[in-house]
Amino acid sequence: MVLGLLGWGGMNNNSKITFIKEDPWRIFRIMAEFVDSFEALSQVGPGVTIFGSARMLNDNPYYNSAVELTRGLAKHNLAIITGGGPGIMEAANKGAALAKGKSVGLNIELPHEQKGNRYANIPINFHYFFSRKVCFVKYSIGFVFMPGGFGTLDEFFEVLTLVQTQRIPEFPLILFGKEHWKGLIRWMKDRLEGAEYISPGDLELFTLTDDPQEAINIILDYERRVGPPEIMPKAFA
Repeated sequence: MVLGLLGWGGMNNNSKITFIKEDPWRIFRIMAEFVDSFEALSQVGPGVTIFGSARMLNDNPYYNSAVELTRGLAKHNLAIITGGGPGIMEAANKGAALAKGKSVGLNIELPHEQKGNRYANIPINFHYFFSRKVCFVKYSIGFVFMPGGFGTLDEFFEVLTLVQTQRIPEFPLILFGKEHWKGLIRWMKDRLEGAEYISPGDLELFTLTDDPQEAINIILDYERRVGPPEIMPKAFA
């Protein structure tokens, strides 16, 4: 019965052998990624995750803003969590490292453009995107979205949906770069809010800024309001 529900009856012998040999071991690999990453990240204390383009050059003003922002956060004993790669991720890890703070890089194996940056002093490697995504959210009390591409948009809408649906607390969500984000915000207001695909107030779940200090203040204010780490609201608690 169970095998039939799993589609076992429709498998040929080769498919059954492949399942027996590969899928159970894949589950163990997934479990190992979660166990190792949870163990490491549970020791770093509250953190802030920074998302942004891996292709950002170090002479871009947004790169320098990311360094300034994360340096300021790290000085207040907040761990900085990034995807561990180049571009904005490197800038964010650099700011934390310059402040002698905890600089976490959740690196992923990709065919192109992703290799670990030298500023992550707590590097953690992932094979699976989904386990990495959980770790971005589980150990953070705030999120900053610098200009970026598909990956940044993916993370923004995923975290925004988790807050909107109350699956995680209403953490600070900061879109950094007014010029970059204003078109998307206008589209969401016209097409999503205008058509009532989202609720009134949903577009107030995030803050738009160009000022690193404003972003720092928003996150520190949240930290003060919710209390010390032992009573601080946690994602996926």
